[in-house]
Amino acid sequence: MKVLFAGGGTGGHLYPAVAMAEELLRLRPGSSVAFAGTERGIESVEIPRLGYPLHLFRVRGFRRGFSFGDLLNNAGVLADFAGSVVSAIRLIVKEKPDVVVGTGGFVSGPLLFAAELMRKKTLIQEQNAFPGMTTRFLAYGATELHLSFDESRRYFRKSRGVFVTGNPARSFRLVDAAVARRSFGLRPEVPTLLVFGGSRGARSINNAVKSWLRDAPPDFNIIWQTGSLDFRSVREEFEPSAGLWIGEYINDMSSAYSAADLVLCRAGASTLAELTNLGKPSVLVPYPYATGNHQYHNARALVDVGAAELIADSDVGDGSARLKVTGLIGDSGRLTAMSESCKSKGRPEAAAELAGRIARLGDA
Repeated sequence: MKVLFAGGGTGGHLYPAVAMAEELLRLRPGSSVAFAGTERGIESVEIPRLGYPLHLFRVRGFRRGFSFGDLLNNAGVLADFAGSVVSAIRLIVKEKPDVVVGTGGFVSGPLLFAAELMRKKTLIQEQNAFPGMTTRFLAYGATELHLSFDESRRYFRKSRGVFVTGNPARSFRLVDAAVARRSFGLRPEVPTLLVFGGSRGARSINNAVKSWLRDAPPDFNIIWQTGSLDFRSVREEFEPSAGLWIGEYINDMSSAYSAADLVLCRAGASTLAELTNLGKPSVLVPYPYATGNHQYHNARALVDVGAAELIADSDVGDGSARLKVTGLIGDSGRLTAMSESCKSKGRPEAAAELAGRIARLGDA
C-alpha cells in the first residue's frame, strides 16, 4: 500500500500526520509512506529527520485583509497554488498512491485538490473545533472527513463519510504523582500546577506567573516550561526551589502530566488531545492571533462540558486569573469532576483508528 500525507507548516498539522503514518506502518508493515510539504514549514526538518521521503511544493497561505499589499500577495498565492496543483498531479501519476491523506493547513491544499480531481481515495483529518479554510474547501470532494470535535459537524452540509475520530496525539503513560514530582525536585505531597505554552512559550502566561511569584510564593508546586523566548529572563529573576521547577523545555512530559493536578496552557488542538486523553483539568488561555480564532473554539469545546476553565489572553495577568487558578488547585472535588468530564472527550485510540480507516480505503 502506498500513502501520501500532506500537512505541515506547524507541528499542529504535521504531528497528527506522523502519528497516523507510524500507526499505519505498525498495522501494515511494508507499506510505502511519503509526505508533501514546503521548505519553510516544520516538515522540511522533521520529516527527513524521521526518515520519510518529502516532496516539496511552493505554496503559501492567504492574507486575511483587503489592502493592496494583501491583494497582491493573494494573487501570488493563487499562482503558486495552481503551479503546485500541476506538480501534485505529476507526483500522483508518478507515485500512484492508493490513498492521499491531508491534515489541514494550506500546505495540504494542492495535493488533496489534485487527488480529488484524479478521483483518488482521500482522507482529511481536521484537528480544530473550528475547521480551517482548506478543510472546508476540500471536504466535499473527500472520500472521508475525520473530525476531532463533534462540534465541528455544524460547519459541513456533508454528512456521508464524516466521522468524529479525535486528534492523533502523543501517547503518555501516567505514573505515581508523588514519584513524578520528586523527579522535578518538588515537594511530593503538594498540589502541582503545570504551566507551558509551546516550544517558544507564551509570553502573556509567563508574565502572569512572574507576577504571581513576585507577589508571594504560592502554596502549591509549579512546573514551568517557559519556552525559548523567556527562559533567560525568567532564570535571571527566579531560582528553582522545592516548590518551583523552571525549564526552557520539558523532555519528560509523561512525568510532567503525572505530577500535575491542574494545567495552565494554550488551547492548540494537539495539547487538548493530550489533556483529554489523560483526563487533566486545565485553565486554557487561547492564543488570540490564531487563524479563525480556532484556539478559542477548541477551548469552548472543553469549557462547555465542564472539563476546563477559559481565561482570555488579555486577562491572564489580572488578579482574578490568579484567584481562579488558586481556587481550582485547592478544590480537589472540582478537579475530580473536571477530570471525568475531560476524559469523556478523549480519544486515545485516534491514531490507530485513523490508520485502520486509511488501510480500508487502500483496500477498497
